[in-house]
Amino acid sequence: MSQGSSTDDYEKAVVGHGEAVAEFEDVHKGFIGKLQHVLHVNPALVPLIVLVASITVFGILIGQRFFSPFAMTLILQQVQIVGIVAAAQSLVILTAGIDLSVGAIMVLSSVVMGQFTFRYGLPVEVSIACGLTVGALCGAINGWLVAYMKLPPFIVTLGMWQIVLASNFLYSANQTIRSQDIEASAPLLQIFGSKFQVGGATLTVGVIFMLLLIFTLAYALKHTAWGRHVYAVGDDPDAAELSGVNVKGTLISVYVLSGIICAFAGWAMVGRIGSISPTSGQLANIESITAVVIGGISLFGGRGSILGSLFGALIVGVFTLGLRLLGADAQWTFLLIGLLIIAAVAVDQWIRKVAA
Repeated sequence: MSQGSSTDDYEKAVVGHGEAVAEFEDVHKGFIGKLQHVLHVNPALVPLIVLVASITVFGILIGQRFFSPFAMTLILQQVQIVGIVAAAQSLVILTAGIDLSVGAIMVLSSVVMGQFTFRYGLPVEVSIACGLTVGALCGAINGWLVAYMKLPPFIVTLGMWQIVLASNFLYSANQTIRSQDIEASAPLLQIFGSKFQVGGATLTVGVIFMLLLIFTLAYALKHTAWGRHVYAVGDDPDAAELSGVNVKGTLISVYVLSGIICAFAGWAMVGRIGSISPTSGQLANIESITAVVIGGISLFGGRGSILGSLFGALIVGVFTLGLRLLGADAQWTFLLIGLLIIAAVAVDQWIRKVAA
C-alpha cells in the first residue's frame, strides 16, 4: 500500500470520527435545548415533579396511611398560611423585588382586627375591614418608596419589617386575645378555621381561600394586561417603560395587593391558631421566600408561575409531615429544605445560562 493511500485513509477516519462527535453533540444540545425550553415555558413543572416524587417516596417508606385523605388534607391545612403569604411574596419577587415585611404585616393586621373589636367595641366586620386597610396601607408605603423614591426593595421592606414589628408590640402591649373570647364574642374572626368534610377529607375555609387566591392570581398573571406588565417590569423595567407600561403604577399595585393578601393571611391565621398574638407568625418571611424559591420563581424577576409557590409550600409540608411520621429528627427537615433551596436556584441559573 502506498504512502498516499495510507494518508487518505487516515484523513477519512479522522473526518468520520469528527462528524460522529459533531452529530452526538448536536443530539445532546438538541435534548438539552428541548428540556430547557420545556422548563422555561412551564416553570412550575420542576416543583410539581419534586412534589409528586416526594409524595411517592414518603408513601413507599410510610405506607398506605400517608396516602390517606386525612394525611393529604392535613398537609393542606398546615401550609395554608404559608401558601397565602407565598402568593403575596410571589407577586413582589416577579417584579425582581423582595418583601421582608410580609410576616409583620400579617400579624399587625390580625392584631388590628382583634384590638378594634375587643378594645374599641367596633363591629367585627368593621374591624376586619380596618385590618385589611392597614395591610393595604403598609403595602402602599412599600410600593411608593420602591417605585418613586427608587429605594432597593430589600432595604425598604427590611425597614418596614422593623417598623411594623415594633408597632405591633407597642400597640398590642404584647397582649394575647384568647381563643375563648374570640369564639364567644367575634366568631367571624375564626371563620377561616371552620372545617367541613369532603368524602373522607377534612378541609377548612382557609384552605379553600388559599387555593382560590392562587388560581385567581395565576389566571390574572397569565391572561390580563396587568399580569403581562408585572412580568415585563420584573424582566426589564426600562424596556417595559419604553413599551408604554406604567412601571411605577404596576409596582405600587403589586405591593398594595401584597399587603392586602398578607392582611387576609392574618385573618386566616386567627382561624388557624384560634387566638390573636403579636408573637405569632415569626417565620412567615422565611417560609414564604422558601416556598417561592422552591416553587421555581426566579429571584431575578420576570419568570415563574405562582402555582409553583403553591407546589413549593406543599413540598415543605410533605417533607415536614413525612419525616415526622418516620420519627426523624426535625433538623432533617431544615437540612433537606436547605438542599432544595440551593438546587432550585441552581436549576434557575442553569435554565438562564442555557437560554443565553
